[in-house]
This record gives sequence, structure tokens and C-alpha cells, in this order.
Amino acid sequence: MSTSITLWVDTDYGFDDLWALLVLARHGRTPAGISLVAGNAPLTRVIANARGGAAAYDLQAPLYAGAAQPLVRPLDTATRVLGPKGMSSRGPMLPEIPGAALPDAIPALADWLLAAAPNAPREILALGPLTNIARLLTEAPEAAQKITRLVWMGGSNGPGNHSPRAEFNALADPEAAAQLAAAGLPLEVADLMLCRQVTFGPEDMPATDVLTAGLLQGYLDIGLSRGRAGMAIYDPVAAMVYLRPDLFQSRPCDLSVSTTDDDSYGETTFAPNPHGTTRLVTAATDDIAQACLACLSGWTIP
Repeated sequence: MSTSITLWVDTDYGFDDLWALLVLARHGRTPAGISLVAGNAPLTRVIANARGGAAAYDLQAPLYAGAAQPLVRPLDTATRVLGPKGMSSRGPMLPEIPGAALPDAIPALADWLLAAAPNAPREILALGPLTNIARLLTEAPEAAQKITRLVWMGGSNGPGNHSPRAEFNALADPEAAAQLAAAGLPLEVADLMLCRQVTFGPEDMPATDVLTAGLLQGYLDIGLSRGRAGMAIYDPVAAMVYLRPDLFQSRPCDLSVSTTDDDSYGETTFAPNPHGTTRLVTAATDDIAQACLACLSGWTIP
């Protein structure tokens, strides 16, 4: 872990999480660390995906094992949509790479934050449930206050996708999302409504290697299997928000998250507030889909 690098990634490591990491890599950004969290799949599978992705694409950021369970609710993964590995493919899958147990994510994240010089950037890109970030707020609050920017792919300023009213990353751990919303950190949200504006179809497939092509086609099949013309792009859009905020429109607001045990559980509400610490990203001003797809070309896979 490098304490001089200003970016950390927190992820539940499905295919679009890997795609987001490849977007970062194509822009010359290697995170100081990658903390893993159960979400798309159980934590053991998330760790396996992260090891396989690092080996296949020579991604150098160190990996850390985070939360295997949400703060309160039972674990509910997306494997019924994404498959038992949290991603599917029309071709090869990521390699299975054995390894020793990973270090604990929360102390590593806290150490990286606390090592920052006064006023130095400490930025987090969160691509899954917010359990690790909530644990940081509780276990190392002085470290959490060093966060200068947090971009999260999650929530929905409209209908949900995992329940009628809640988006998956929010519903996977509503108590964690509510804790972050109340913390007053500088938060930027790339929500479901934004990401559904960024889509690709079979005609948009980039020229790339067999592994990447198979995984991308497997991801596209999620949309095609539901009778759609294509598939929305999620985590790579959040990576682009992190990298190029100038390509997006956003507005300040107050975020609240329902933790009530009814049909609102996990629902996110974005109330306009010119002095709010949360910024909801509402639209892209460029062809973000093409920018994301272009980052998948040219990898040399062993």
C-alpha cells in the first residue's frame, strides 16, 4: 500500500467493478488499496474474483478483505442475476488464483487515511454496499474525517432495481448507507437513474481479447435476457465521474436512506439543498458509454 497515492477503491468485484478498475488503469490511476465487501457475491467469491482480475490484467493494487455481512440485515447477494461467481461469460472466466488470507481492510484503510499530510487528497471510489465505509466511520472516526472525496455508485433518485423502491447497493446494506448519509462527508452519488442513461448493445462491442470479450458479452446478456436492446453500464460510469467530473452535471442535496422494515427499506431520497454535502450526478454531457468501452481494448492477457 502506498501512502502517497490519493485514491482507494472499495468494491464487491463483479464484472462491472473490474471494468471500473480497467477504466482507472487506462487513465493511469492505480489505487493505494482495494477493499473487498460482500455484495455481488459472498466475500469468498469476491476475493477470488479480485485475485483473478489482478492476475489476468496485471492490476497492482494490494487487496484487503472487508465485511462478509451487512451491518444488520442478512446477506443478500446478486448471484441469482449474475451467476454463482458474481459475473458470467460467453467465453473464459477469470483465473482461479490461490493465496493466503488477505489482510483486514478497515485497519489498512484507516492507516492510509491517517498517513495523509494535512489537506492532502484522500479519495474513495465505492462500487458496492457501503459496509466497509460504515465500519470505518464507527471503528476509526478520526480516519474517516480525512476523506476528501467519496464517489459512490449506488442509490436511486427514482425506482429501484432490487426492490420496487431500492437500488441493489443501497438495499444490500441500508444501515451502512444511512450511516454514511448522516456523516456529512463530501459524497458524490452516481445513482441508478444516471447509469441507466449510459448503455451499450451488441453493435457496440469493442475489439478486445477473448477473456474481456467473453466477460463483456456475459454482462450484456443480463440486459438481452430481459428483452432489452442492450445493457446499462454502472460501476465504470462511477469511475468516469471520479476521473472526469467535468463531463457530468450534478446538484447538491441531502441524502437519506430508509432503514424501516417495510417496502421502503433501502430507498434513497435526494432532497435538493444548495448547502448539502452530497452531490447527485444527474446527467452526462459526453458519450460516456464509448469512453468506458474504449478502456477494454488492448489488454495483453497471459
